[in-house]
Amino acid sequence: MIGAIEILIIAVILGIIYGRDAIDKTFRKSAGEGVVESMAGDLKEFYEDDPKRMIKLGAIILGAIAFLATGTYWVITRTDFLKMIGLD
Repeated sequence: MIGAIEILIIAVILGIIYGRDAIDKTFRKSAGEGVVESMAGDLKEFYEDDPKRMIKLGAIILGAIAFLATGTYWVITRTDFLKMIGLD
């Protein structure tokens, strides 16, 4: 019987093999440019395809930041989190 650890190891190996292929096909990075330049080129191409998608992407990012900030505020003010980490 295959255990959970063996399944996890197989999943990690397959993820490395197929994930690398997906990344190589998705991001067209040349040897002379860094990660930031490559991402900037991809974002520029993403914007040129449909400018409204960039606005939606920005709204989603701002919403995620607001959600995380609200959740963090709630955890700090409504729970004994500060006592747990020894700051109170």
